[in-house]
Formats: sequence, structure tokens, C-alpha cells
Amino acid sequence: MDWDKLRIFHAVADAGSLTHAGDTLHLSQSAVSRQIRALEEALNATLFHRHARGLILTEQGELLFDATRAMMKRLDAATARIRDSEEEVFGELRVTTTIGFGTLWLAPRLPHLYEKYPDLKIDLMLEERVLDLPMREADVAIRMKEPSQADLIRKRLMTIHMRLYATHAYLAKRGTPQTVADLSEHRLICQNPRSAQVGVGATMVNELLANDVPPLLTVNNYYGVLQGVLNNLGIGVLPDYVIRDFPDLVQVLPEVESGEVPVFLAYPEELRHSKRIAAFRDFVQDEIISYRKKQRKLEGNQAQD
Repeated sequence: MDWDKLRIFHAVADAGSLTHAGDTLHLSQSAVSRQIRALEEALNATLFHRHARGLILTEQGELLFDATRAMMKRLDAATARIRDSEEEVFGELRVTTTIGFGTLWLAPRLPHLYEKYPDLKIDLMLEERVLDLPMREADVAIRMKEPSQADLIRKRLMTIHMRLYATHAYLAKRGTPQTVADLSEHRLICQNPRSAQVGVGATMVNELLANDVPPLLTVNNYYGVLQGVLNNLGIGVLPDYVIRDFPDLVQVLPEVESGEVPVFLAYPEELRHSKRIAAFRDFVQDEIISYRKKQRKLEGNQAQD
């Protein structure tokens, strides 16, 4: 089958318009239309329903679009490997992780990566949905559980726990709870148990709510929870990695914590030799080592106090 026709079909299906596809491909609308008609004739199938608002794929068109989309992602992966030079790190790297980890831990550390690799372009995709790495929805992922998808290289980075935190100012004004029952005198700030999050975090929140905690503020990500805590709205359920970068936070009820949450870095097997992946992987591992050292020092200082 003619690859040029498939490439043009993919652009039209993706844009939903002959005109927009032509602009992307630097072809006239008539040239794009001719190629689509020729492809339909070769397949003896109608690929688009045409109407005033644009083009809609037929059932046959959807099947072909699924195939070309997979082909394009494979080509993107091959292009990424080809463009990675032996000595330099440059180009785009699509990184996905959760909103909380991405905003509170990863993003503040990215200047260290850019200092070393100024020509690297990071596309940071923060969402709770697990993107499909083998299908190239992203190049590398940091996830709060071990990836289950096949054909992935994975490395365990660290373990975190969900704990209770408040500011010095809040505790000075409202008092420090000594037992879980004392939380009934405070506003609890947490992720909604029904929102997408790690299972042990939801379990911890449900256990706390079972202790009659009437004042409540729920947010759908840990960044929002942190903002509520920093603004003295109450006591928040937060991952323990925030304490290093927000020294005004104080752990409340140290005996209350979630189970372990493993943090994994993963990327497709086909990107094993990517210089960009290697640079990002090494950067994250170095930051983890630095984080652990500072965390141990902080904990030592707190023990002395």
C-alpha cells in the first residue's frame, strides 16, 4: 500500500479536515482530496463521512486510523532513537507522572537537568491516568506502583508514605492533636477517597474519616492538599517527600501513616539505548540520592531537638 497515501490519510483523520491536513502537510486541499479518493478506490471502501462541519471516520476509516496511529508511534520511537547522537542529548522527551509528584517533587528539580542538558526539551504530562508507554503516549513514566504493562524497563526509585502534616502557625493557634480522636477538633485536608490515587492513600483517608472528623476539605490532588495546609486551613494527608522542600510543615501523630507506596521509573524496551532516556534516568536517580541524604540529615536534626 502506498505509504504517502497512508500518511495523508492519517493527517486528515487526525485533523478532521482536508484544509487543516493540507496546511500540516504543505499540500493543497485538492491534492489531499485526490490522495484520499485514490486510497478509497484502492481499498474499495469509504473512509470518511463528509458533512458541512468536517470529516468523520467511517467504521472502515476507524480501523485504518488505528493502524496508521500505531505505525506513526512506532516511527516516532525509531526517529527518537536515530536522533539520539552518541555524544549529545537533545530533542523532546515526554515524561508522565502524577500531578502531586510532578508538581511537588519533579518540577522543582528540573533546573538541575536543564543545566546539564540545555538542548533537551521536556514535555511534562501530569495526570493520574496511566499512559500507555508501549503505544508511545509518553517516553518515560514515574508511577506510584509497579507498571504492569509488558515490554517495559522498570526501576524502583524509592518508597514513600502518606502522613499527617500541618504548619507551625496552625498548630500554635489550634493545638497539636495527641490522638486520632483529637482530629475531630481539626479540619482534615485530604484527597477525596473516590479520586484517582494510590490505594494505600485512600485506605488511610477512609480510616481517618471513620473516627468522626466532621470538618473536611477534599481536593483531587496532593498539590491542592498542600496549598490548603500551607494556608493554615487544617491538617493534611500528604506524601512524606514534601517535608524536605517545605520545612514549615510539621508531622502530626507520627504513628499514623499509610502503607508503603513504591515509586517506579519505567520506559519502553525499544528506548533502551536512548540518550535522552538515560540522561533523565540518571538525573532522577541522582536527585533521589541527594533527597535521601538531606532527608536523613533533617531527621537527625529533628531527633536532636
